[in-house]
Amino acid sequence: MNADAARLANLIVDSSAILLVTGAGISTSSGIPDYRGPRGVWKTRRPVEFADFVTSESHRIEYWNQKAESADVIAAATPGLVHRAAVTLEQVGKLAAIVTQNVDGLHSQAGSSSSLVIEVHGTTREASCLDCGDRLPIEVPLAQFAETGVPPRCSTCDGLLKPATISFGQTLDPLTVTRALQAADRADLVVALGTTLSVYPAADIPLRAVRRGVPYVIVNQGRTEHDRIPNLTVRIDAEVGEVFSWAVSDALGR
Repeated sequence: MNADAARLANLIVDSSAILLVTGAGISTSSGIPDYRGPRGVWKTRRPVEFADFVTSESHRIEYWNQKAESADVIAAATPGLVHRAAVTLEQVGKLAAIVTQNVDGLHSQAGSSSSLVIEVHGTTREASCLDCGDRLPIEVPLAQFAETGVPPRCSTCDGLLKPATISFGQTLDPLTVTRALQAADRADLVVALGTTLSVYPAADIPLRAVRRGVPYVIVNQGRTEHDRIPNLTVRIDAEVGEVFSWAVSDALGR
């Protein structure tokens, strides 16, 4: 590995409360396509806005069709190098939290503790009722939709069921945001992995720590919105899984 990767390893050695901020780029090796890349999901499918989902039956059908199309891909995906390296950091007591923009659930599947995984955009592994808040495994409403072609409704209150992800135009859960900000407040190193850092307010979370003078490392293939911030410590443009897993292994092997 190069000098920048070695510098990341040195920072890991010196840290005891690492905040990982992860995006779609860590899951592409697991077979899950990203959203904004050259072959991203939004190149062929238009995202359904939250307001349209709530007010329009046809948009709800389109939304559930999109989720049905991706369900098999997500179900078949297995954790990649970054997911496994994050578990290793937790096992040695160096991890403050994982703030992930991903909805695939792979951090939890890899073995990261639920208390440390903060899914700011929700999870596609569950559905939630927009009225009463009840949750259930996503397989149940997907099976109903496959059978009837009708957008599923809550069995408790008949409210609209929706995959428990944050759609465009939908407000983030305030308790989840608070958890993420608290993690940034106690971090002594921030590492952003596989994210363009272009979706706000999630992209503001690492900057909360950076304003305190905390070292900030970005590993991503291609540009990010934070590449030019004044206090960026290390910027690595390379395959994120290979770089990060190597840095963690090198740091903990000393």
